[in-house]
Amino acid sequence: MRKPDAIYLLPRVSNAGSFNTKMNHHNYLGSDILVPQKPSQLVTIFDMSYPERTDIPPEVSITSPVTMLPGFHSTWTSRLAKLHLHTIGDLLFFFPRDYQCFAERVELDTLPREETEVSVQGTITEIRGGRTRFGKSIFTITLQCGNTLLTATWFSMPYLKKKYQVSDSVLLSGKVKPKKTGKKWEMTHPRIVLLEEDQQATGGEVLPIYPLTQGLTQATMQRIVRLAVEHYADQLEEVLPESLRTKKGVISITTAVKHIHCPESLAEAEASRFRFIYQELLVLQLALALRRWQLAATSKAPELETDARIHARITSRFPFTLTSAQQHVVQEITEDMASSRPMNRLLQGDVGSGKTVVAEYAMLLCVAHQHQAVLMAPTEILAQQHFQTLSRDLQQSRVTIALLTGSMKTAERKQVLADVEAGEIDLLIGTHSLASDQLNFKSLALVVIDEQHKFGVRQRLAVRKTGFDPHYLVMSATPIPRTIAMGLFADLDISTIRSGPDHQQPVHTYLGTAEQREPWWKFFRKKLREGRQGFVIAAIIDQETNEELQSVERIYQQLQNGILSDFRIAVVHGKLPAEEKKQTMQKFADHELDVIVATSVVEVGVNVPNASLMTIEDAQQFGLAQLHQFRGRIRRGHHPGYICVFASPNNPDAVERLETFVKTLDGFELAEADFKMRGPGDLFGTKQHGLPPLRIANLHRDRMILEQARDDALALIEDDPGLQSLELIRLRKQVLRRYGKVLDVGDVG
Repeated sequence: MRKPDAIYLLPRVSNAGSFNTKMNHHNYLGSDILVPQKPSQLVTIFDMSYPERTDIPPEVSITSPVTMLPGFHSTWTSRLAKLHLHTIGDLLFFFPRDYQCFAERVELDTLPREETEVSVQGTITEIRGGRTRFGKSIFTITLQCGNTLLTATWFSMPYLKKKYQVSDSVLLSGKVKPKKTGKKWEMTHPRIVLLEEDQQATGGEVLPIYPLTQGLTQATMQRIVRLAVEHYADQLEEVLPESLRTKKGVISITTAVKHIHCPESLAEAEASRFRFIYQELLVLQLALALRRWQLAATSKAPELETDARIHARITSRFPFTLTSAQQHVVQEITEDMASSRPMNRLLQGDVGSGKTVVAEYAMLLCVAHQHQAVLMAPTEILAQQHFQTLSRDLQQSRVTIALLTGSMKTAERKQVLADVEAGEIDLLIGTHSLASDQLNFKSLALVVIDEQHKFGVRQRLAVRKTGFDPHYLVMSATPIPRTIAMGLFADLDISTIRSGPDHQQPVHTYLGTAEQREPWWKFFRKKLREGRQGFVIAAIIDQETNEELQSVERIYQQLQNGILSDFRIAVVHGKLPAEEKKQTMQKFADHELDVIVATSVVEVGVNVPNASLMTIEDAQQFGLAQLHQFRGRIRRGHHPGYICVFASPNNPDAVERLETFVKTLDGFELAEADFKMRGPGDLFGTKQHGLPPLRIANLHRDRMILEQARDDALALIEDDPGLQSLELIRLRKQVLRRYGKVLDVGDVG
């Protein structure tokens, strides 16, 4: 008889025995658990300081290679490495992504002839494959269970025929019902386990299901992890203080590791998951709270007070009156900047709400006190846009402004760097080029970061070059869902501008079909003849990237040679030289071009008030937040905007998302909807935010636990600001090891 090589998860036809349906409202253990991408880092999340204990043989510990496991097969090494499993500790924290529950095993001969949820063991006597009259594949096995035969059937799973063979011993779990004739029973889509030779299954198990790679089966993965748990789980040291564990009802680290991998019940698995989710979120919240405390305790910024005279001088530079929302935020910012405690404020606002004007106010407040300010933008197009706006507003003033980008000539760049260091530049605008060791300020008092989620933390750190700490103002035109704000930006004060200027026009948004293409383009052309301008957005630059999507070049050629042949069209995308992009966008701004065919390079910052038209192809490739950013490009003038999105009709999830986009003009509502549909990754991914990824917690699903962790973290910091007590020393060490480098002292997130 063949040895077992896998446990296969098959679709269930009932909820009985299904793990997810038995969960409470927290649903900690559902199949949507985030799978660790680099489990070797997980050990440092949950046990940053490996124990120094005398009762463990020094030659083997949880820091030892996986090859030191008892009974380890050398063929496993390279396969585990693909999952980033290198040490025994990595295995301990390689958490199951789901669980499979099996009912108690019974003998079919003893069952009453009625439908029942059970597990049965038997030997395969016959295997059949084929198709139904409707074309679906069908796979059937006949099982000899004592004196009784059972037929198990699966639909649309032709690959199963390669997994089993006659004489295999298996355990099936699911609903069994009697056939009308003879001593026969049948199951549809049961759960199945291939058993070892002469193995007698008991049923009632809760089996962990792990992420796999080629060459590793579930049975093998379960065996490897179980070996690690049995021999080395007791080496783990506890980082959560006993008083906190007692208060929260959290089980110990050793018990949690054992029960998360080898639970006797779903309740044990749930308690273990809760332990690790809570700990991960607590460590994050402590890191953010510690940084906020350190900033207040150890950093000193210039005190930049304002008065009626300064306020009047600054606002006189604007060609309009500040809205009430802008005035409120300006008040918050000026109060922050009047303090010696560095401002760490996040300014979020919908597209076109006037955040840049508020930032300009704060920068001019610095200049009024003979200090410098810097504004960092994620792209050269946006940096140039800011430079032009500030230059226009300040053309009659003595304020000096400079632009610093990566495409500048060497001599020009050196001159700007020298002028900044000499204090001859008041306001510096640029891209990530500002995060350079060559850049030194004479008296930097304010750092403004636009579209902050597009910068990594290390890029933001590099602009601190003076003897004191500057104030920080970070801006986002992507409204931040409450849970993300609470989870990832808890160290920042948050200001919000929800409404735009009164003159801001609505944008009429449509979801186009194939039948509506021609009428839409006729309307597009009609508006161009009236003097408007428009954007056409593509998802990819090169057709080779994805043959199923429309590239920038293909769309450009189709429009240039077709329906828009009478108009002036150009292309803008990320692979073009910076100078060419700059010239093209300037021509568009000067109305020397009618239409720009572009990728997401025009997502933020492009300000062409006369542009009121937009077509988005392959809109299913973009998230709601990004689509809303695109829409913001055509709501900057005095003309109503019109946007039509076309997408693949074969993607129901995308259609639902786009229908939400069409119905909702409020960016804050869209951000919450995007978060619910797609999670935080599309809004603030790890690379953009700069923090290590969450390994087991999920900000959307675990919102209630996040609130608990935040409250507990704030209470711990209030009682012991530096986490210096003996009871908290291990927890503090874990926080610093996990987040110390990326968060730095007093830096913004």
